[in-house]
Formats: sequence, structure tokens, C-alpha cells
Amino acid sequence: MAGSIAQQFAWAQTLMAVGLLVATLAARLALWLYAAFLRPAKPLCARYGAWAVVTGATDGIGHALVLVGRSPDKLAAVAAEVRARRPGAEARTFVIDFAADGLAANVAALAESLRALLRGLDVGVLVNNAGLCYPYARYFHKADEALARDLVRLNVEAVTCVTRAVLPGMVQRKRGAVVNIGSGAASILPSDPLYTVYAATKA
Repeated sequence: MAGSIAQQFAWAQTLMAVGLLVATLAARLALWLYAAFLRPAKPLCARYGAWAVVTGATDGIGHALVLVGRSPDKLAAVAAEVRARRPGAEARTFVIDFAADGLAANVAALAESLRALLRGLDVGVLVNNAGLCYPYARYFHKADEALARDLVRLNVEAVTCVTRAVLPGMVQRKRGAVVNIGSGAASILPSDPLYTVYAATKA
């Protein structure tokens, strides 16, 4: 008799645990559905600012963008596409090759040029999207020094340089957001053995 009661109690505990797990998963799913599909849009322009600066811009979204990249023709095409898709939208371009040899020596000049372009603009969002990866997987000792230097220059120095140029205006206005685009290579696959320098620079 005592064994039967203990067995029933064990079953009850198991069912309660399964029910709690199912309820937790259902609640998480409901929250995700609400956040992804039902939650009303937030007034980002009012909260952060009217302009966004996007580095590595190959696709434009928004009403007021400063597109930063290395190809003047591609930047002009993206700016024209933004204006065509969103009548009344403004798009400005700033050409810089973040992997250029002189970038490290000219960080101050670059920051000042970018500040001059942004002067008077209510920049609320900075998206550091520019990045570089290995052309193909290779062991660390087989990656050439020039590639490693370019990875650090583009994925670390450029992000720091652009953020230094844009952030003071956000601090002065007491609002803004900086979005640094990382990589799953830095978090999903620890140390990513065949992309070590890339994983380290995109963490």
C-alpha cells in the first residue's frame, strides 16, 4: 500500500514537472509572438534621433541615412535606392576604405571629416556593419600577416574610429544607440579554429 502511494506521488511529481515545462515554453512562445508580430512599433526617431549612420552599407532602410563605405558608385546606388523607395527620405554618403594602409595614421583626420559631415544632423543610431572575413577557412599559422592586419584594422579600428566620431553628438543630446554587428563565429563556435583572427575581432 505504501509503495503504491509513493508510486502515485512520483507520477504526480513527474506530471507537475512536465506541465510546468510545457507552461514555461508556451509562455516564452507567446512572448516571442507578441514581440515579433503584435507589439506596436516604437517611435525610434523621437527616442533616438532622425538620422542613422550605417557603415558597410549595401542595403538601405530608413528615412535619413548617412551611408559609409569604400565604393562611391555602390554608395550612390544605395542612396538613390533609398530615395526612390522612400520619397522624402534623405541619404548622404561618406567614402572611406577602412582597410586602407593609411587608416591607422589618419584616424584623427577621418574622425574630423566624419564629424564635419554629421555636424547639425540629429544622428540617433550608428550601425557598425562594415566587416571583413577570411576568403576561405585556414589555420592560424597559414593566414598571412596582411590579412590579419586588415581584419584587425577593419573589424576593430574602423568600428572604434567611427564610434568616436559619432558618439560625442549622442552624449551631448543625451540620446542615441550604437549597434555593433558581430558574428556567430565568435559565440556559437568557441574560438572558431579555422577563423581565429576573424572570431576574435567580431566578438
